[in-house]
Amino acid sequence: MTLFNKNMITKKSLCLLLLAYFSIGHTSGQSAIDELIPTRGLCIAAPKPSGLDRFIRFIDEELGPNQINTLILRVDYNYQYEQHPELSDKVALSKAEVKKIVASCKKHKIKLIPQVNLLGHQSWHSNLEGLLRVYPEFDETPHVELPEKYEWPNEDGLYCKSYCPLHPDVHEIVFNLIDEITEVFEAQAFHAGMDEVFYIGDEKCPRCAGRDKAELFAGEVTRIRNHLVNQNKQLWIWGDRLIDGKTTGVGMWEASMNNTHRAIDMIPKDVFICDWHYERPDPTAVLFAMKGFRVATCPWRNGDLAKQQLDMMIEWRKNATLNTKDNYQGMIQTVWTSAENFIDYYYGVKEQPNIEQGDQAGCFKDLIKAMNNVK
Repeated sequence: MTLFNKNMITKKSLCLLLLAYFSIGHTSGQSAIDELIPTRGLCIAAPKPSGLDRFIRFIDEELGPNQINTLILRVDYNYQYEQHPELSDKVALSKAEVKKIVASCKKHKIKLIPQVNLLGHQSWHSNLEGLLRVYPEFDETPHVELPEKYEWPNEDGLYCKSYCPLHPDVHEIVFNLIDEITEVFEAQAFHAGMDEVFYIGDEKCPRCAGRDKAELFAGEVTRIRNHLVNQNKQLWIWGDRLIDGKTTGVGMWEASMNNTHRAIDMIPKDVFICDWHYERPDPTAVLFAMKGFRVATCPWRNGDLAKQQLDMMIEWRKNATLNTKDNYQGMIQTVWTSAENFIDYYYGVKEQPNIEQGDQAGCFKDLIKAMNNVK
């Protein structure tokens, strides 16, 4: 039977068939922004208790009305953990305060994803973060001492400390943190960070020395992912350690120069990749999508660059095969200052003092406007 066989179909059914034909790939009633940019996110530090009410107003007044549907909150130790109170910051969010954020996100149908930095970023400059401060035995490089005054570059190649992924006791605590934080945030996904891991497989580590760095990285990703999957939850990570920094020319920050990139072929495909690029619109989202991962592009401080990245993401999604189309998920603005500072910048209460930080708030405004103008 052909589509236009007048003996087989009525005029009404022909109209319905034509409507269905021209609507292939679109959900009934789905807007252009939902179709072309399904993930529209913001990644920002969780507010301190004193900034909570203002942060919730920001969700109500800006994120919800501007169709942001994903909020990654970098919590780390800014929560009053019940299982491991020794790890909590001195001033940290209570369970009741977290529930206010949860309620606001539910009201606006925003997917809330808490983040605790795992593997890398266990220190910053001259200070240890909670895990290694309380449990120094987990340190991958205990022989590297934190300087009184941090400078980069340095003889130790110290950017941030890592925990040893093969320490027999580390995952009991890590998994307790994951379980508690995802439960209180009522989250179906967890962001583990795992970016900029320079210390891995150290030659002086009694457990990791001589091991394949890609296998170590992939093993840690998979171990965390498996723990989450057993609870029907999803793992999100930054994508830089899965990109070959030398071959691509992307370099040591937004990609790997210590061979962890081969882990891209060793980890489960249901891990969501946050692909951040801040200086150029490197098209590495294509790499992740073609490998079978769902991926979002993540800008930071340059509005023109963010709009260019958005245009690229939309074109990839439009022109992808049916097998890979849904892998191109959209955009997530990243913020690398406190929530309180960012909101001040956003509303013009104060100007950003550090030119190296660019214009994070302006970038987000440009990205929101561009996404909302998608047709």
